[in-house]
Amino acid sequence: MHCVAPSSSISLKSITAPAAVINRPSHAKIQCVASRFDAAAAASNQQLSTAAPNTSNFALGGIKSRSDWQSSCAILASKVESQQQNADKSTGGADKITVVNGHTSLDLVAINNLPKPLTIADLSPAPLHGSTLRVAYQGVPGAYSEAAAGKAYPNCEAIPCDQFEVAFQAVELWIADRAVLPVENSLGGSIHRNYDLLLRHRLHIVGEVQLPVHHCLLALPGVRKEFLNRVISHPQALSQCEATLTKLGLNVTREAVDDTAGAAEFVAANNLRDTAAIASARAAELYGMNILADGIQDDSSNVTRFVMLAREPIIPRVDIPFKTSIVFAHEQGTSVLFKVLSAFAFRNISLTKIESRPHRNRPIRLVGDENVGTAKHFEYLFYVDFEASMADVRAQNALAEVQEFTSFLRVLGSYPMDMTPWSPSSQ
Repeated sequence: MHCVAPSSSISLKSITAPAAVINRPSHAKIQCVASRFDAAAAASNQQLSTAAPNTSNFALGGIKSRSDWQSSCAILASKVESQQQNADKSTGGADKITVVNGHTSLDLVAINNLPKPLTIADLSPAPLHGSTLRVAYQGVPGAYSEAAAGKAYPNCEAIPCDQFEVAFQAVELWIADRAVLPVENSLGGSIHRNYDLLLRHRLHIVGEVQLPVHHCLLALPGVRKEFLNRVISHPQALSQCEATLTKLGLNVTREAVDDTAGAAEFVAANNLRDTAAIASARAAELYGMNILADGIQDDSSNVTRFVMLAREPIIPRVDIPFKTSIVFAHEQGTSVLFKVLSAFAFRNISLTKIESRPHRNRPIRLVGDENVGTAKHFEYLFYVDFEASMADVRAQNALAEVQEFTSFLRVLGSYPMDMTPWSPSSQ
């Protein structure tokens, strides 16, 4: 099921500083009703005499105690309300008085566009996993990331972002509730940019979704394959369709752009009749393009894995399959890697992913050696995914042992595994 996407995407400039993102309808204008309140109160005084209270004794028609005086005031207010309701019925409900807790609301200043005060509902946690959410993704409507957001959160409000960094910030600044971002592809490998951003930001992985990738060759209506001079798309999409493009007899220039759906949008917006785009069938529908060739990926077993990110982690469970993602480093470099991996192997915990990235704070490690001089080694951070929940005692013990060997350890998230049946892309 596809998400409902806004017409424009979020850019980095639009969220460089926290901004108010909750739009509330303005208050309706409430007219001053003091004169009508006084008239109704005067009519009530015929039935209930009043006297001004003093500091020592509250007196109202012979009433001595404070509680009796408050009760009488409540009776007076109820009579005023009753009379006002009768007056509204006789006048067809015109100029209705707003009554709150038995008292009329008197606004002497006209209210037109003032914001509504925050309520407890505005401060409550975001909807639970799977509920309707605002989900940020990188790209434009029709991107595979949008389809992944729709699979992860059906009926969500998809928020397109022009960069991966913007999607992270959209969640941090409460513009979005979740972000769905790719981390690896079965053919192209890891999306290194997002691994770096996972460490830079403080968001938590709360789920994963695997999406089969189905590429199509798109062109403007009336354009035939022999008219094409170039094909544009994301670099991975171009590489994943290289052999098929050759089989189609397309002797064209390949040019890389930021994303697949953005390529289709670019061709349609500029009326490029000599250029085709590699994108999804949904992108063809959105941007009014024809599908010249369907399913042009070289390998039908082409799947991209996405992770869902949130401001708060979810509570780990043991009744369903869980996966945990961590990142660690050590001052002694890669020599400790075997010990870390052994902590999981000895407890029969399966690893599903291991990725190394340069240590940005300490990219080079110098090792002194009197015989051959000073050796220089690259420093790395290691990202590991393993099949166990943080609620599992085995995982807790494994991480306790890992912590002894490492100088830095962070749990990126413990989340349910995507267990949906998979089949090669064929549509």
